[in-house]
Amino acid sequence: MSFWNKIKKNENIYYAVTNTKVQIGVVLFLLILLLSIIGPMITRYSYTEFAGPGYEPPSSDYWFGTTIQGRDVFTQTVFGLRSTILVGFIGGLIASIIGVIIGLIAGYKGGWLDELLMMLTNVVLTFPTLAVLIIVAAYLPYRGIVNMAVLVGLTVWPWTARAVRSQTMSLKNSRFVDLSRISSNHIIRILFEDIAANMFSYIFMVFILQFLGTILATVGLEFIGLGPTRGISLGLIMQQAVNWNALELGMWWWGIIPGLILTIMIVSLYFINTGLDEAFNPKLREF
Repeated sequence: MSFWNKIKKNENIYYAVTNTKVQIGVVLFLLILLLSIIGPMITRYSYTEFAGPGYEPPSSDYWFGTTIQGRDVFTQTVFGLRSTILVGFIGGLIASIIGVIIGLIAGYKGGWLDELLMMLTNVVLTFPTLAVLIIVAAYLPYRGIVNMAVLVGLTVWPWTARAVRSQTMSLKNSRFVDLSRISSNHIIRILFEDIAANMFSYIFMVFILQFLGTILATVGLEFIGLGPTRGISLGLIMQQAVNWNALELGMWWWGIIPGLILTIMIVSLYFINTGLDEAFNPKLREF
């Protein structure tokens, strides 16, 4: 049996890989990812290095132009893009893992444990996330890329926990779960092999949303001056452009090009998530 025939046998995967929105989103995201991988390899400069005269517009020598200080915007952008994607992956993964585990346990066990975990979730959910991030980030003596990703990931998991709990409650009384209980399978095996495995597509969509949410939250912090104290990211590049009045000085390339790349990445993730939702939800499929 060919690989394509195997895909056709799995209805959800078939609709996912043939969905136009998913295809567009994946292509755009892969192009952005490729730029973040290859870009730092082909640039001649470091993102902290003075590459040439300042105020230089995009040209064959400086593809994305230069900053006021003479730093190469292309170099800053590709290194910043790599950092931004890393932040999204780490933060999204942390938020997804915490939310999925709490949601699975709460939904499956029920009773007092469910009430306790949901009380914790609701408490975190009521926190003004941006305000908490601003306060914590402002008092951190050192803010690195990983620190920021972990900080955001630890604050944005509650809605995932609530959503996974709801899905778990609808699956825990299924026949295959009852069969696992009768077979005396360990609760961890039931939770992950029976319940989580049957909503893998949903969990994957949750991760995409958390990936996107982490990037947006981090860029927001960076834009108000609470980004990493070391390193570079797309949010920091745009924040520096605003601080130096780049648009007023006619240096549109300094802030707009990194912002455009960030926008394309966000749009690609939106297309992927929307397309997967249509593929995995028969009511939303387009025929």
